[in-house]
Amino acid sequence: MIAICATDLSAASEATIESETCLECLGRIGVEEIHLVTVIPSNVHAGMPGIDFAARRERALDRYRSVIEDAGFDVEAHVVRGTPHRRINGIAEAVGASLTVIGSRGKSPLENRVIGSTARNLARTTIVPLLVNRIERGADEPAVVREHLFRRILFATDFSENAERAFEAFSYLRHATQEATLVHVETPKDPALPEGADPEARLVKLATKLEDWEIETRTAVRQGDPADEILAAEVEYEPTTILVGSRGHSRLRRLLLGSVSEDIVARADGNVMLVPPDRTA
Repeated sequence: MIAICATDLSAASEATIESETCLECLGRIGVEEIHLVTVIPSNVHAGMPGIDFAARRERALDRYRSVIEDAGFDVEAHVVRGTPHRRINGIAEAVGASLTVIGSRGKSPLENRVIGSTARNLARTTIVPLLVNRIERGADEPAVVREHLFRRILFATDFSENAERAFEAFSYLRHATQEATLVHVETPKDPALPEGADPEARLVKLATKLEDWEIETRTAVRQGDPADEILAAEVEYEPTTILVGSRGHSRLRRLLLGSVSEDIVARADGNVMLVPPDRTA
């Protein structure tokens, strides 16, 4: 597998790269090659007062490359200019990546504007599974909030086609997953099951697959607002990562249906792995 690791060269974004545990988790799920991508926004110029982007960029990338190579990965670095999420998606497609990883401090847009907005934009547009690695807020030398990326997974499903696609990620996540919680939120706004269907039975069927892989699994059916209930389940079960699919190819469907996954990316305390729709479908 090939992974994209997007960095804005900030202390927050380097936390993922410099975490041996995070890198070990990526290796466990089959990542062998990591492409470091840093995007210089089009409105940032090398001649701006007090900014030495070239020297800072080279020092940071050399350090990142050494850390990742020492962890046993092949490494390529890409320094490009443009709109961050578009360039990251473009490189992911060009190199055939299976995963994009980005660090985000999350809820405070003032503390981390560039990487925060990039994470949100990638949540809307990513063409490959996106792992948003949550970083400590308010620390001079921040660390990742939950290092064992895939040890405890909270999988949220509405039983849609794209939720099924997200569940398929367990085929490789299972090599690093010990526990899983499968959650469905019943809501009158978006009935995902035909009348008379039993969501608990469907969750149990999924759980059986994971238990065959020796993953300790529990199920839960909740009622209410999907994003709120998924985030409440995160507080209750303390997963290291929430796994969820985003739905819809069109802009309208993203606006109507993708808001739940984007809300989770923005508000979750821990990591979020977002699986986009199959573009070939």
